[in-house]
Amino acid sequence: MSTEAANEAIAERELSFTRIISATPDKLFRAWTDPALIVKWFTPEPWKTVRTEIDPRQGGSSCIVMRSPEGQEFPNNGVYLEVVKNKKLVFTDAFVRAWEPSNKPFMVGTITFEELGGAKTRYTARVQHWTIADRKAHEEMGFHPGWGKATDQLEALVATL
Repeated sequence: MSTEAANEAIAERELSFTRIISATPDKLFRAWTDPALIVKWFTPEPWKTVRTEIDPRQGGSSCIVMRSPEGQEFPNNGVYLEVVKNKKLVFTDAFVRAWEPSNKPFMVGTITFEELGGAKTRYTARVQHWTIADRKAHEEMGFHPGWGKATDQLEALVATL
């Protein structure tokens, strides 16, 4: 497969968005790596994040538990692949902890924080999926409105830090 074809294949399996947020990268990074802050913004309302256990370092595990309005809990386990303080987080659900494979890998998430000056940051969320079907399923679950609303909540939170 050519590099161009490989890039097209990745693009077909990716969802992303970018937003300029009125906050410095360190505040956004903190909101992504402090469990006490994650529970305040991570899940789009009316859902809730009820528990967060994270070890934000390369190879560190994470478990973020979301609760539906009906009270059903959904644990999201994963591992950090790359952590660059105040710049970048890369994580996946392909592993549940310490390189233990998950039953069904779904995605790799990359969050970047690009300082623009004047206490503004270009915030980009990229989610690459293993298959086009996974990407479509994530889109149908409400990727754009859900991640957009969570980002609204993130932006409101970091304005208070």
